[in-house]
Amino acid sequence: MEFLIVCPLVFLAGFVDAIAGGGGLISLPAYLIAGLPVHTAIGTNKLSSGMGTAVATWRFWKKGYIPVKEALAGILLALAGSWTGAKIALMIDDSVFRIIMLFVLPLTAIYVMCNKSMGEHVKQESLSARRTILLVAVVAFVVGVYDGFYGPGTGTFLMILLTSAAKLSLQKAAGVTKAINLTTNITALVVYFVNGKVILLLGLAAGCFSILGNYVGAQCFSKSGAKLVRPIMIFVLVIFFVKTILELL
Repeated sequence: MEFLIVCPLVFLAGFVDAIAGGGGLISLPAYLIAGLPVHTAIGTNKLSSGMGTAVATWRFWKKGYIPVKEALAGILLALAGSWTGAKIALMIDDSVFRIIMLFVLPLTAIYVMCNKSMGEHVKQESLSARRTILLVAVVAFVVGVYDGFYGPGTGTFLMILLTSAAKLSLQKAAGVTKAINLTTNITALVVYFVNGKVILLLGLAAGCFSILGNYVGAQCFSKSGAKLVRPIMIFVLVIFFVKTILELL
């Protein structure tokens, strides 16, 4: 039953991620809807989403979209941030985590509905190379903590912050985002795995569906993609929100 619930939704998450980003807003709730404990759901989700991110990062690297200096700075700080976030998450009780989600989920849904530009219309300014690298590092650490702790929407947050704060072009921001996201996924995965919070078989199977979803989504990409996937995200978030309330009650 877990496989029947998780794999199709993770495929959908990969499809959504390729078109508009934010696939984690579907994949993590998929594990929780299937009945996995919060920490196990986060850990297993890191495995499946990391597989999809690894393929996407490799494609960006092969195409030359990842600037080395900015990416290295982001990777080092993202590693520290993700490790910190994962450690904090493991210290929080499962029931407390679900209460936290009752506040996080509505905010996430509002964000999904309001965010339309994805940083595309941010006016680019010229910054010194040193300041750009410093800002990339700060963004990587802060978002890394969030990704290790919870995760959904990490790629979207990185894109917005890297274009608006670090003033990277969309192409460079996308490349650095993939490098940072892969780092945070792997780091958090190691922490959760060492603590016995990863279901390997389920995560690997879902990871294959994630890769397939990313591939199909990339083939179906269109300018109106974000408009099409937003209702799907909201629908899954509402289901997860209701399920969380019922379990707490």
